[in-house]
Amino acid sequence: MKSIAYLGMDVHKDFIYCVVLGSGTNDTPITERKLPNDRLKLKKWIDKWARLYDLRSCYEASSCGYVIHRWLLEMGITCDVIAPSLIPTRAGDKIKTDRRDALKLARLHRAGELTKVHIPTIEEEAVRALIRCREAVQKEVIASKHYVLKFLTARGLVYREGKNWTQNHWRYLRGLKLEGPDAITFGHYIALLDFKLHELTNLDKEVETLAWSERYKDVVGRLICLRGVGVLTAMVIISEVQDFARFAGPRELMSYFGIVPSERSSGSAQRQGGITKTGNSRARRVLIESAWHYQREPAVGEKLKARQEGQNPEVIAHCWKAQRRLHKKFWSIATRKERCKAAVAVARELVGFIWAIVTNYGTSAQARAH
Repeated sequence: MKSIAYLGMDVHKDFIYCVVLGSGTNDTPITERKLPNDRLKLKKWIDKWARLYDLRSCYEASSCGYVIHRWLLEMGITCDVIAPSLIPTRAGDKIKTDRRDALKLARLHRAGELTKVHIPTIEEEAVRALIRCREAVQKEVIASKHYVLKFLTARGLVYREGKNWTQNHWRYLRGLKLEGPDAITFGHYIALLDFKLHELTNLDKEVETLAWSERYKDVVGRLICLRGVGVLTAMVIISEVQDFARFAGPRELMSYFGIVPSERSSGSAQRQGGITKTGNSRARRVLIESAWHYQREPAVGEKLKARQEGQNPEVIAHCWKAQRRLHKKFWSIATRKERCKAAVAVARELVGFIWAIVTNYGTSAQARAH
């Protein structure tokens, strides 16, 4: 039988630095090589060492995605993609090079001290990219709105008859008569904003269509029964988590979203700080936005009633329980601390209700019960 060897890779857009360590305690590499980021050249080098060793490979998750992972699986090589934020670091280690990074990955992988990330399928990755594209365009819309308002403010043109970006405000903007270069500049700013708004509308339609496709309609329909959770919020959570079954329980999911308290305890001293903010920031953001809805008295308005129509009565009852519990929690904290802290605490508990809705109801849960 071939002995096991551990391949650590520091992956970049143009090249991959590879280091291979043996299965013992020796940190001297068996071999190391800087390779072009090219499938055929990587395969040629991998095949050479795969004939001698049972290779176990890994690299950090990055903007390079999961392409290397899929290449290696096709070659029959085990590959883990590692969560960068969870890689152990030494306090005194101030030197960082590609070689040292690859060697460190190989050594820690051998010791079993690395945490791998969930690898989405190509379809799941495409869905997540679409949702993230919509988020990027939304940020662009906000930026363009700021361009318009700051341009006008610098010229003493401030709208004071109500809120910005209402229909009346748009009529005000369309009716402004500027002259010379200012008219050209303002026209381009408005045209740019119109273009971005048009793209955002198109993306919203694409997300809506995807949400009600056969793959997602069951879980989306259940999640939007919750107050403060619309189709977009549901799709952000679903696309970022992908597989809820990989978490043992709601606490693990809360930790993945980074909304659990940090802690520094030693001996009899126990100190808890702010939330960890590790894990998925996009899902954390939409959860906290949803949590603000629970400051209002529990109620089922027309929009929420329409979203709940035709859903499992048990799911609706579960969502009503969430409204009452989370509203009470929000104000029990808000009377003592800042409301933003109350919203974060509610978001953390909201994850528990989301976990129950996804895992305890629906077709998959019924299949397990039978």
